[in-house]
Amino acid sequence: MKKRIFSGIQPSGNLHLGNYLGAIRNWVKLQDEYDSIFCVVDMHAITVPQDPAELRRRTIEVAKVYLASGIDPKKSTLFIQSQVSEHAELCWILNTIAKIPELEKMTQFKDKTQKTGKESSAVGLFDYPVLMASDIILYDSELVPVGKDQKQHVELTRTLAERFNKKFGETFVIPKAYTTETSENIMGLDDPSKKMSKSAKSEYNYIALSDNEETVRRKIKKAVTDSGSEIIYRDDKPALKNLINIYSLLSEISPKEIEKKYAGKGYADFKNDLADVVVNFLTPLQQKIADLTDEKVLKILEDGAKKVHPIAKKKLEEVKEKIGFIN
Repeated sequence: MKKRIFSGIQPSGNLHLGNYLGAIRNWVKLQDEYDSIFCVVDMHAITVPQDPAELRRRTIEVAKVYLASGIDPKKSTLFIQSQVSEHAELCWILNTIAKIPELEKMTQFKDKTQKTGKESSAVGLFDYPVLMASDIILYDSELVPVGKDQKQHVELTRTLAERFNKKFGETFVIPKAYTTETSENIMGLDDPSKKMSKSAKSEYNYIALSDNEETVRRKIKKAVTDSGSEIIYRDDKPALKNLINIYSLLSEISPKEIEKKYAGKGYADFKNDLADVVVNFLTPLQQKIADLTDEKVLKILEDGAKKVHPIAKKKLEEVKEKIGFIN
């Protein structure tokens, strides 16, 4: 039997190149090798305020991006998190063995509450990693494709699964994080020390998958670069390294080849060509997204929920029995 992987993206903010290159692109490759479950994690999205109509629209939009990018419903299972209630039920049970100090250490919670303060944050935001743990271990997932910023959450997932197994007997598979070097390094165009983010205040942080050609060229032209003028792929030139990563992943030309291609040329030539590469990638992707009807996508998501529900139900029944609930 194939090993199982699980991953998902929140339907909040604008999906961008970082989401595609850091996650979805890898998923497309992995679906041939693994039993793949990909989710639109709308329950995670509501840990911060959302407009209901916008949340519904973005939920379908994320699924369209999955499909247009090459996630095949014949190879992978796609569904909406909130349509499988076992995620929330298992989360509550895991809450009873999770420790407050463990959640207080989560860097994402610290980052998201840095400006507003913990006092004004919802409990759901604090508890986000426990829900993520529930998502993963509910399906006996062995691998979790994540970016660097989510590794800490996978470690907590492992801790909770091991703690439950030790207390109640072998129940959950202990998952491992799956990352690639490039999936950890899709950074903001305006600040290479921070990842490209859907929630960034400046539109110049990211290239949205919905951006038109004019917008793409404007953003790349304004993207920060390092001192000097040579096109070099080095750690001490993080801004340029990030742009070369994007170029390399979209064109499937190695960073070394890109260095050779632009030997003796400057940033202007490189950025113009990078904009061409991005536009040539986005144009057909956007057309594929436009060709997908809401009805078709919702049917795929509904079928996916029906497919995973028996797996989730069986695992939750096992958990309930072991903790002493009457099924």
